[in-house]
Amino acid sequence: MNPIGVDGIEYVEYVTLEPQSFGAALERLGFAAVARHRSREIVLYRAGGMNVIVNADPSVAGSSAEDSQAPRLKAFALRVRDAAAAYSHCIEKGAWPISDNHAGNAAPRAGAMELNIPGIMGVGDSVIYFVDRYEEFSIYDVDFKKLPAVAEAPHAIAGMHFFGIVQAIEEARTKEWVDFYKELFGFTVLPQGQYFGVLPKGTLLESPCRKFYLQLVEPPEQAAVLAWQEKLTRVGFGAPDITALVAQLSARGVNFIESDSVHTSDKGAVTYLGGTSFEFVKSNLGAGK
Repeated sequence: MNPIGVDGIEYVEYVTLEPQSFGAALERLGFAAVARHRSREIVLYRAGGMNVIVNADPSVAGSSAEDSQAPRLKAFALRVRDAAAAYSHCIEKGAWPISDNHAGNAAPRAGAMELNIPGIMGVGDSVIYFVDRYEEFSIYDVDFKKLPAVAEAPHAIAGMHFFGIVQAIEEARTKEWVDFYKELFGFTVLPQGQYFGVLPKGTLLESPCRKFYLQLVEPPEQAAVLAWQEKLTRVGFGAPDITALVAQLSARGVNFIESDSVHTSDKGAVTYLGGTSFEFVKSNLGAGK
């Protein structure tokens, strides 16, 4: 079942008060800045079929108590059959619309001559957007200006592509969030014990298009010490050969986490880069458009 025609992830969006530093981190992962928003402090980074928006607009990046901390994963956009219909479907199912005065919006509401991308509230103060312009025309054609001397679609390193998004949830809230993603979008739960990468925990949901996953993680025993809260926590990138990917990223200055609980292997790897973590997972998924 795929009620809104989900067809993958169009982009993920981070907000940060240090866009240059975070942008440099993305460049080490093989992304390139390809366009800048015409009126806001927002830059589009791209590698292969992956788009990452870095939002440093003061109305957003300076709107949280976490301002002095790491870049925050604040939104993701789903490619869908019809964005307006997807939005209506979710609201009818009980989703919360984005409020114009919601301080945590991942992007300011559209101004003059800007696209108004429909979206609903996700976990915490995050936003889930709906995009139906991703083939011949794209949402970036209106709001963004291409940067000079930059390839429109730089090749992703070692076939890297979006694999999934990790979401932290409160204790005993797994069923609620499973129902949220199942009823609104048609996600299905993978069998217990079926995991990917080197961080096998939580509940895995497969998208109805089978192009990406969501991982729901309840708090560990030491959650009180960690100040656990519900939010989007991490992006996972897939690649057909993790060993080759790690070698190429290491040559670009990316260091990978090695600890008692996390080890780089042919199944996956984790890095802490630019103030946030990224996960890399052996994947048989396609590398996007």
